[in-house]
Amino acid sequence: MASGEVPRRPVRAGWTTSSAPVESELQAGSEKGDPTEKELSVSLDEKTLWQKFKELVNEMIVTKNGRRMFPVLKVNISGLDPNAMYSVLLDFVSADNHRWKYVNGEWVPGGKPEPRTPSLLKLTNKLNGGGQIMLNSLHKYEPRMHIVRVGGPRRMITSHAFPETQFIAVTAYQNEEVTALK
Repeated sequence: MASGEVPRRPVRAGWTTSSAPVESELQAGSEKGDPTEKELSVSLDEKTLWQKFKELVNEMIVTKNGRRMFPVLKVNISGLDPNAMYSVLLDFVSADNHRWKYVNGEWVPGGKPEPRTPSLLKLTNKLNGGGQIMLNSLHKYEPRMHIVRVGGPRRMITSHAFPETQFIAVTAYQNEEVTALK
């Protein structure tokens, strides 16, 4: 497995309007590797900003109506075959097996995690559809990106995660330093 690849179970989300197409693409594209994409490179934009948040243990607000992520997850992809078609998928995997709590100015493990649920596109704490990603509050997540070659035999080209993008889903910011940085 290449550096940055993470073999974790997804929370079923994607840049599509339902989780079924994401599951379908990942299943169909499960054969990894393709010699035409040998020079593939995936890099995180604003890595320095993400690293500042990681040092503080990043928090992302989840609400019933949904909330956009900040920092925004942006990547640069190069080395793909210019004559091929690709799907770029996004899911959120549990970063650990804990529910977290904020005690005396720091995040500490606080119990067992909630069961995973299907999800869609904005960050929310209620399963209500409408293109939102359902995340459990006080759980740590890591966004993961998948590139699947389509338009012929579909194949998984790569799965890539950036550890600096991990965050704890919260209904209100706990750490004042995170609030100030946002």
